[in-house]
Amino acid sequence: MNAVKIAAIVLIVAGVLGLMYGSFSYTKETDEVKLGPIELLVKQKQTVNVPVWAGVGAIVVGGVLLLVGSKKT
Repeated sequence: MNAVKIAAIVLIVAGVLGLMYGSFSYTKETDEVKLGPIELLVKQKQTVNVPVWAGVGAIVVGGVLLLVGSKKT
């Protein structure tokens, strides 16, 4: 399997996951303060929304790459 087919499959899977879930969250650590033996660390939860057009676009581009990659070999 060549790199184009792998990239196409990854794009298709990412597009499907983006359409299924619609968003993902991650935790960001900020504002670390050290006052002697006391440490303060703030964790913020960030949510990123995945637009529908991005998921559909990833599926379409992945499909095109898969078709073009299979015709060349």
